[in-house]
Amino acid sequence: MDPLSEYIRGITRDNPIFGLVLGLCPTLAVTTSVENAIGMSAGTAFVLVFANIFVSALRKQIPSAVRLPIFIIIIATFVSIVDMLMEAYFPPMYAALGVFIPLIVVNCVIIGRAEAYANKNNVFYSFIDALGISTGFLLVLMLIGGIREILGTGQIVTFGYTLFSLPANPDVTTMILPPGAFLTIGVLMAIVNYQRAKKMAKGG
Repeated sequence: MDPLSEYIRGITRDNPIFGLVLGLCPTLAVTTSVENAIGMSAGTAFVLVFANIFVSALRKQIPSAVRLPIFIIIIATFVSIVDMLMEAYFPPMYAALGVFIPLIVVNCVIIGRAEAYANKNNVFYSFIDALGISTGFLLVLMLIGGIREILGTGQIVTFGYTLFSLPANPDVTTMILPPGAFLTIGVLMAIVNYQRAKKMAKGG
């Protein structure tokens, strides 16, 4: 296996949102802004990387009959670390993400990669897989968060800095509400699936 190809696969073919269609609950809930998207992606990446490493390192010692409970214990350990770190050093983001930080424990992206990849591959490739999946997750969350924030508020403000501002505020408040999340991800998935079907029709 080529490490670079494995990394890129997590961004493209096995993208957790558009490829594997996993982790939609936090995706829909926290993408009201780019800042929240970055926060959730960072927390998920931390847990995913360390969970993959530990699951891969211990896979030969974990009895098959109890592997899922063991995976959840490993994941929960790192989720607890993320929860405490965010509460201590990033209180506003901790408050904004709320219950979705501890719910990383049951994020299908993380437990899915532990079962489907880390449990079958060595530590190095499990680390690369986690990096690729985390990058894909980050890019999609930022895209959705950016679309919703710019249409809902007319600007993108991240960590106190205005990154982008429209000359006229569209003020489509619906975009930062739950219907806006479903609309945005629905349109983006339709575009991705159309492009994928078009590529397959050409034999690609």
